[in-house]
Amino acid sequence: MEAPGDHIAVAHPLLRTIGEIADRAGIDVYVVGGYVRDLLLGRGDRDIDILVMGDGIGFAHAVAREIGAGTVVTFERFGTARIPSEKGTVEFVGARKERYDPASRNPSVAPATLAEDLLRRDFTVNAMAVSLNRGNAGLLHDPFNGREDLKHRILRTPLDPEQTFDDDPLRMMRAVRFASQIDFTILPRVREAIVTMGDRLSIVAVERVTDEFLKILATAAPSVGLRLMFDTGLLQRVFPEIALMAGVDQRKDHHHKDVFLHTCMVVDNVAAVSGSLWLRFAALVHDIAKPRTKAFKEGTGWTFHGHEEMGARMMKKIFQRLKLPHEHLPYVEKLVHLHLRPMALVDNGVTDSAVRRLVFETGNDIDDLMILCRADITSKNPALVARYRENYEVVLRKIVEVEERDRLRNWQPPVKGDEIMTVCALQQGRAVGVLKKAIEEAILDGRIPNEHDAALAYLHSIKDGILAQEGRI
Repeated sequence: MEAPGDHIAVAHPLLRTIGEIADRAGIDVYVVGGYVRDLLLGRGDRDIDILVMGDGIGFAHAVAREIGAGTVVTFERFGTARIPSEKGTVEFVGARKERYDPASRNPSVAPATLAEDLLRRDFTVNAMAVSLNRGNAGLLHDPFNGREDLKHRILRTPLDPEQTFDDDPLRMMRAVRFASQIDFTILPRVREAIVTMGDRLSIVAVERVTDEFLKILATAAPSVGLRLMFDTGLLQRVFPEIALMAGVDQRKDHHHKDVFLHTCMVVDNVAAVSGSLWLRFAALVHDIAKPRTKAFKEGTGWTFHGHEEMGARMMKKIFQRLKLPHEHLPYVEKLVHLHLRPMALVDNGVTDSAVRRLVFETGNDIDDLMILCRADITSKNPALVARYRENYEVVLRKIVEVEERDRLRNWQPPVKGDEIMTVCALQQGRAVGVLKKAIEEAILDGRIPNEHDAALAYLHSIKDGILAQEGRI
């Protein structure tokens, strides 16, 4: 790590260009924050933050013109602008001071010196700047010994942590993210402030909180951040349904495991084999309804009947509250609803018909469902784990066999509605849907192959009886 006043080699060609533009304009500019932190850690950072001693928006437009960037996104209220780079974005901001008023979701902003701007940063490891101007190019400004905190991988705030979190409460979520994302330890004083200041998070826009939460879920071991959120009380405020899964109940000689800790393990298991954020989210919520469905049955112990169905029904309101992108809702609902189905196939016999229906219902998400199911095995009993894994392998082999033969993934009916209407002299209506469903059931039961001619012949054989039932003949 560099000592104060050391020079750092800034090899990025765009940063050199920005420095040259600043020199011509007579403006001091610095690269700051996460880019400097990751440069010192030897990590790549797609996004670049540029601190301008002056008009950040005006300077961004000057840079955009010079490099031929066609788009400049501006945020006039905060004096910031953003342009795309090769691998991410470059954000420009004038040096500023900012503070939240007690009831405000947005900070008030005022111009500042370099020292004042770095002082208002969230953590010392992000409160470093490197000059880009010719005379001082590469000079490190590190007023709070952030390099030492990087060396020891600790999170400390430039100001008293309660003031830092009061100025921007989202920083509490960022602390958890850094701890999870780059293996930092939150100092006890900072952690205590998170516990104390947790209620302050309620003034922050939901979208910003959710964005940080999803970044925690996207880390290599999401359980680190999830458990930190729970231990500091943030999870109870951000996602109370997940926090409610914590705790172990005992009745007579029957225990049930802590569902929250089990869920953390499941999410980590998924993260170890998949980078899909929404598969991780499905893993997070797959048992979300267990606290609502928990019951004790004499002679059996703890039961959670119907938790998969209730959990799927809970998703819509959760997506709305957290302002999650609704295009992912059907996928998450599907995986939560079906996560017990593969094991039920084993218990009831892995029949072709049952596998066809599973593949039909999941479509292209069948592989993700099986990843979730295997990740759901968290028992500490090696024999039990081995048996469950072999059971899932039986299901997987049958899925491959049925798929190759029946081609049901993302199934489309071999006889479509317009052909049914022509054959049966019908207009669009309920009878057409009944006939389509009958063909579908025959294919899923294996009574006819998933082929057009076979389906059409089957339609001719059943149409008169069904139309009579429907009162159409």
